[in-house]
Amino acid sequence: MRLSILALVAAFVFADTGAAKPPARQAHASTDVAGVETWLRQPAAERRGDDPAFSRPLSRADAARALAAMAKARLATVAAEDREAIAAKALTIGDKTLKWETRVFGEAPAGGRSLWISMHGGGNASPAVNDGQWRNQIRLYEPAEGIYLAPRAPTDTWNLWHEPHIDGLFQRLIDAQVAVNGVNPDKVYLLGYSAGGDGVWQLAPRMADRFAAAAMMAGHPGDASLLPLRNLPFAVFMGGADGAYDRNRHAAEKTAELARLHAADPGGYTFMSRIYPGLPHWMDRRDAEALPWMARFTRDPWPKRVVWVQDDVPHDRFYWLGIGDAGQLKVGGTVVATATGQGITIAGDVPPGLTLRLSDRLLDLDRPVLVTVNGSVVFAGKVPRTARAIWQSLEERADPASAATALLTLAGTERPDR
Repeated sequence: MRLSILALVAAFVFADTGAAKPPARQAHASTDVAGVETWLRQPAAERRGDDPAFSRPLSRADAARALAAMAKARLATVAAEDREAIAAKALTIGDKTLKWETRVFGEAPAGGRSLWISMHGGGNASPAVNDGQWRNQIRLYEPAEGIYLAPRAPTDTWNLWHEPHIDGLFQRLIDAQVAVNGVNPDKVYLLGYSAGGDGVWQLAPRMADRFAAAAMMAGHPGDASLLPLRNLPFAVFMGGADGAYDRNRHAAEKTAELARLHAADPGGYTFMSRIYPGLPHWMDRRDAEALPWMARFTRDPWPKRVVWVQDDVPHDRFYWLGIGDAGQLKVGGTVVATATGQGITIAGDVPPGLTLRLSDRLLDLDRPVLVTVNGSVVFAGKVPRTARAIWQSLEERADPASAATALLTLAGTERPDR
């Protein structure tokens, strides 16, 4: 049974978050939260972005209440906007439409259903050929629980799953499935076969913060970087005799690279690899062992260490890092951010205007925060929780679990968001 939006929000905001638990019922909300609730009751067209309630510092408990109220409103808006699209199984952004078919497995758990996005092969072929690959993908895998969703690529190009329009379509698809079908945003999984595997190699690193695990089947990595997979469990499946485009050789090389990354950083780069001796491009469904392995994992929206490598498809947000202008991050630029206690250390190609999206799930916002960039202290002090930070996060993504409650932009004199 689908969870109500209110139950869904309560699960995201208060379960295993480190945030304050829902308080006992009180006669009145605090003045700060009451201001946020009044703002939310206004028609969307009349809500002012400069409302004083948005900039007042919030206590931890009030920030949790504000997040719950705002997330409920945001998810309701997304559900209203995309309910028809979900029913039609087709989302459109600009001139690109993403169609899909779904199969539902198992009983819905208390925290909401899992979502399995499974990308078909083909590419650089006629629509009829790619349609056949899509129909095959619909039947290919069966998770023990969840919504198994096989999308049809919007184009028939060779790179059908890693063209720039895919990222935005998938972001919106996930938001809509969360809002309409009660999907747990911490249990979204990505997998794909052949050209779909090509897409996994590319999309998993640049969208790692949206998935709980990913599995690549029989795909070619191209120029994809593995560094952003630090917090995303990743599986590699390949037939040992799948020599076209050197796919088998690349799979072995990437497996060795993941092993080196994990050895150097044991807290990250969880992976599994199966290169089946003698099997060709079709692995005779042996790769289905990926699904129970993937289902073991739940996304951590607030990992203590983040490795962000900007792809040629720009993103302006990755875990608890953000940038107002994604163009500030050069292609291949790498930012490594680590939170330890009350300190945040950032190294690499750190652009001006980098924003830290903070939460009490990452550190204690009641205490001062020390930020160091490439060896230099750039900020020391408290960063206030604000409704503005919460609403901005939810406008970017209808993802309460990853919503920031405070923002700190590192530019010039580095002052906290107010």
